[in-house]
Amino acid sequence: MNRQSLKKHGFKALAIGFLSTTLVTSCSQMQAQNVTTSPQMTNQVSSLTPQIQREDSFVTSEPRIQIFVRKVQLNNNTNNGRVPILLIHGGGPGSVTSFDINVPDYSVATDLASAGHTVYLMNVRGWEKSTRPAALNQPQDKNPPSVTSSEAVGDISAVMDWIRERESGNKVALIGWATGGHWAGMYTSRNNDKVSHLVMLNSLYGVNASWELGKTFENPNQPGEFNARDGGYRLVTAEGLLGKWNQTIPVQDKSQWRSEEIAIAYQKEAIESDPTSNTRQPPSLKIPNAYQLESYNLARGQKYWNAADIRVPTLVIRGERDFWSRPADLNALKNELVNASKVQTVTIPDGTHYLFLDRPEKGRSRFLQEVLSFLS
Repeated sequence: MNRQSLKKHGFKALAIGFLSTTLVTSCSQMQAQNVTTSPQMTNQVSSLTPQIQREDSFVTSEPRIQIFVRKVQLNNNTNNGRVPILLIHGGGPGSVTSFDINVPDYSVATDLASAGHTVYLMNVRGWEKSTRPAALNQPQDKNPPSVTSSEAVGDISAVMDWIRERESGNKVALIGWATGGHWAGMYTSRNNDKVSHLVMLNSLYGVNASWELGKTFENPNQPGEFNARDGGYRLVTAEGLLGKWNQTIPVQDKSQWRSEEIAIAYQKEAIESDPTSNTRQPPSLKIPNAYQLESYNLARGQKYWNAADIRVPTLVIRGERDFWSRPADLNALKNELVNASKVQTVTIPDGTHYLFLDRPEKGRSRFLQEVLSFLS
C-alpha cells in the first residue's frame, strides 16, 4: 500500500485483515529456568477482530531482581518472517501504561501484533511489577538517584536473551521511547548481533545543546551540576502525569488532540501500578530518577554510548513538539550513525512527546506507519 493511501486511511489500512483486537486471557504455564508466568488480567471484546493473546512472565535479571515481561501476539500467529519486537518505556510510567493501555485502538502492542509481529514489552527494575530497588522503599533523601543506565541495560540484556530463546535465536527489534530509546541504543551498541532493528522515539543523545528542562534539573546554587534534591526517586501525582503533555498541546481544549478517555486511563493505570500510591495524599507514583541525572548529563554532551558503534538498521523519530529530545539529538544521530546498515530520521509534524497516545491524526498513525514500514 502506498504512503498516500496510508495517510488517507490511517493505520488501520496497514493492518487490513487484522483490524484491531479482541483481548483474551492466556493461562499458559511456561516451564523455563528463572521464569514464572502468570495469567493476563483484562479482557476487551470486539466482534470484528481476531483474538490477541497476552501472556505475563517474570525474567531474572540478577539475583533478587525479577523483570516483568508481557508477550502480545495474534492467537493464530505463525512464523511469518516478521521480526519480534521489544518495547521499552521511558522515565515516566512503565511499559503496560505506555504501550498496552486498556483503551480500544490505543495499545501500540496490539497494533504491532495485529500487523503480524510477536511483541514483548518489559519494565526495567523499579517500574510497574518489576522488582522495586531498596531505595524505593526508603525515604527519598536516604539514597542517590536510583536505577542507572547500566542497570537498565542489564535488565534489557536478560530479557533479550530470554526472548531469543523463545524466538528460535532470531534477532529482536528494539523500540525505545525517550529514556527507553537511550537505553536501547546503549544496549545495541554492545550487542549488535542480537538486534535486528533499532527504533528511538523522542530520545536524547549526548549532545551539548540547549535543553528546555536544563534549568529544571540544575542545582540553582551550583550551575552545571544536577540538582539531586529528590534523592532516590521522584513522586508524580495524577495531575503531574499530564502537566507537560497539556503544555505542549497547542489548543485550549485538549480533547481535540488527545482522547479524554486516554488521559483518564493513563493517569489511573500509572498511579495504580505503584502498590504504595494510596499511602500518600494525593496518591502518587514513585519513579526511580537516575534517568533524570543521566539525561541532564546527556543534554550537556556526555555520551554513555557512541552511535558509531551501532551497526543495525536504525530509525530515529522525533515529534516536532517534543519537550524532551531536541533537533540537535536527531541530527547528531543522523551524522554519527556512520556504521549502521541503514539510517532513517523522521520528524512528525505537531507530534508531542506522547504522540502514540494522541489522536491518530496528531501523530499516532504516522508513528505506526513509519515503524511498520521500517521493520518490513
